[in-house]
Amino acid sequence: MIQLKIDSCKSNCRFKLKIYLLYLIYKILKMKNRILNILTIVYGLLFINGGLAKLLKYMPTPTDLPEAVVKDNAALAEISWLLPLIGTAEVLGGLLIIIPKTRALGALVVFPVMVGVLLHHIFVDPKNIVIAIVIWVALIG
Repeated sequence: MIQLKIDSCKSNCRFKLKIYLLYLIYKILKMKNRILNILTIVYGLLFINGGLAKLLKYMPTPTDLPEAVVKDNAALAEISWLLPLIGTAEVLGGLLIIIPKTRALGALVVFPVMVGVLLHHIFVDPKNIVIAIVIWVALIG
């Protein structure tokens, strides 16, 4: 009889431990979703800021840019419709990335812009390629 009580206590404790572990897994997944939502909001705001900077020109151009980057920016500015198109794509993509149901569409909108950013950093400004790779990893991941 004493043995039966000990066995039932052990199985009851195991059951409670399993329930507690499931609860912990649920909480971790819930926290993971919150962190993912916060990161995608920050990522979307990054694109919105970059797009608005191209459209409204409220951020000054740094003066210490390498000559190749200055030439590349001047070539982009010569095509009058290109920077507004890139800025609009960034703003629209950033807004779509912030909304959970439209994140995939936002990633598709921003994808061509990110290809251009990556190619720019590979061929024109390779010393700052780390920034482009971090943003690419965030876009793909």
